[in-house]
Amino acid sequence: MKKLTMLVLVVVFSLTALFGATLTVGASNFTEQYIFGELISALLEENNFNIDKRFGLNTLVRRTGMLNGQIDISADYTGTAWTTYYHKEELIYDPVELYNQVKSIDKEKGLVWLDLTSINNSYALAMKRESAESLGIDTISELAEYVNDHPGEMKIAIDYEFFEGAMNIFEMAETYNMNISKNDVKTMQWGLTYESLNQGDADITMVFTTDSQLLKYDLKVLEDDKHFFPFYHVAVVVREDTLEKYPEIAEILRPFAMYLNQDIIIRLNYLVDVEGVEPEVVARDYLEGLGLID
Repeated sequence: MKKLTMLVLVVVFSLTALFGATLTVGASNFTEQYIFGELISALLEENNFNIDKRFGLNTLVRRTGMLNGQIDISADYTGTAWTTYYHKEELIYDPVELYNQVKSIDKEKGLVWLDLTSINNSYALAMKRESAESLGIDTISELAEYVNDHPGEMKIAIDYEFFEGAMNIFEMAETYNMNISKNDVKTMQWGLTYESLNQGDADITMVFTTDSQLLKYDLKVLEDDKHFFPFYHVAVVVREDTLEKYPEIAEILRPFAMYLNQDIIIRLNYLVDVEGVEPEVVARDYLEGLGLID
C-alpha cells in the first residue's frame, strides 16, 4: 500500500511539472482591470502556469473570491481596500503608509500585497490642456483663485455622485476656499462629462486619473495640492497559501510594478477604449515589447 501511495504521489508531481499548476486570476468589470488581469495571466503563463480567468466581476465579488479561495491573484487598489472593504472614514494621505496599513490588515486575512505600483486611479479635476496652459492653471488651488476672481465664468461638469455623494464637489470647494454655487455646476452621466468639456459646454470636469479619455481629449489633470481626493494605488494581491505553495510568483510578477506607471496605463486603456484593441492583445503586445514574454 505504501508503494502504491508513493507511486501515486510521483505521478501527481510529474503531471504538475509537465502540465503546470493552475492558478485563478480575477479582474473587475472595467477596462483597466481587464488589462491588469491579462498582464498577470500572461506573465504567469510564460512561466508554465495554467490560468483560469475570472474576469468581469463586480469588485466586491472579486474580493470575496480572493477571501474564500476561489481566486488566487488579482490587482487591487489601496483606497478601495481602505474605504470599501474596511469602511475606514479617516483617510491616509501618504500612499506608502496607506499601502502598509492595507497590507498589514490583509495579511491577517490570508492575502499578501506585492510591490506597490506608481499607478493611482483616483478622482481629480481636469481641464482642456490648451485652456489650462493659457490660464496658467496647474493646481486646484490656482483654479480656485481664478474662479474666485472670475465668478460665474467657469462651468463644472460632474456626475450625480460627485454632486451629492459623501465626497462631493462642494466639500472639495470648501477645502480649497473656492467660491462656487449650484449654478456653476452641470450634472450628467459620467462619460458625458468629457463630451461636455470637449464641446465647450463646460470648462472643468471630474475625472479618474487613469481614464483613456484624458489622452483622447488632451486633458490636463490638476494637481490636488491640498490632498482632498484619496489615493487608489494599485498592487497585485495573492492569497498567502498560494504564495507559500508557489513562492516564485512574487518574482514572476515583479515586472507589474517595475514597468507600469500612470502614463502607460492611460495609454493601454486608450488602446482598448478608443482604438478597440482587445485587452489580451494590448497586454501581450506590451509585455512582448519589453521582452518579458515570447
